[in-house]
Amino acid sequence: MANIEEFEEIIPSDTAAGREVQERIIESLERRDFAMRDVFGVRLALEEALVNAIKHGNRMDPDKTVRVNWQVCETKVRIVIEDQGEGFDVNDVPDPTEDENLEKPGGRGIMLMRSFMNLIEYNDSGNCLTLEKVRESADDSDD
Repeated sequence: MANIEEFEEIIPSDTAAGREVQERIIESLERRDFAMRDVFGVRLALEEALVNAIKHGNRMDPDKTVRVNWQVCETKVRIVIEDQGEGFDVNDVPDPTEDENLEKPGGRGIMLMRSFMNLIEYNDSGNCLTLEKVRESADDSDD
């Protein structure tokens, strides 16, 4: 069985707190020598997910919090981010690559997360997101 680090942190609806927890997760990937490309992708996806939870989910409400749970082992990282907002239906988010949506700001963050992570999954109410990145094998790495 792989050596698993698991943490849970409750942060306020504040982007600075989001950045702090993001850095803790990135440091655990770096300690385990994840490929630079994996670390970069997780950092971008995680930043987007945390900002979405704080700004869109909790609407920057100082009375609301965001729960972040993460597990890191030698083969993957799994991050669960849950806000106290009303949630949303991910299927209602416009596809930013469609011609009629090219000028609209919405949907790009979800597309970015999907491009960098192996799994991006919302719960039914849309206020809890699971992100998962499987470690790139050494043969696939170009760093």
